[in-house]
Amino acid sequence: MIKFTLKSVVLTIFLLCVVFLGMQTAQQGLIKMKGYNDPSIEHVINVSKTSDGQVEAAVLGSTKVVNIDEKQQFLEKRKAFNFFSSLGQSLAEGVKSTIGKAFKAIHHLLN
Repeated sequence: MIKFTLKSVVLTIFLLCVVFLGMQTAQQGLIKMKGYNDPSIEHVINVSKTSDGQVEAAVLGSTKVVNIDEKQQFLEKRKAFNFFSSLGQSLAEGVKSTIGKAFKAIHHLLN
């Protein structure tokens, strides 16, 4: 019984030390991620505006020039349709009208 207790205590102390070591490592990782200058971390996206009003985006080193006005005109011409958005709007209108009719019916019954 004493051997079991001794093994359990030693194992518990060892695991507690490992947990504390992991917490310290996690804290150091969070401090590195907080925004300090770390040259080992590369920037994923870099967005800049050119002198002629275009937006230049570099994603993982691949550069692409985007004209926001042209993009907006393209989307307006396309008139993008979102099925779930229209379904949600029609469902909301239906619920609104049903509740409105129910309140009117209750109001007429009480008067």
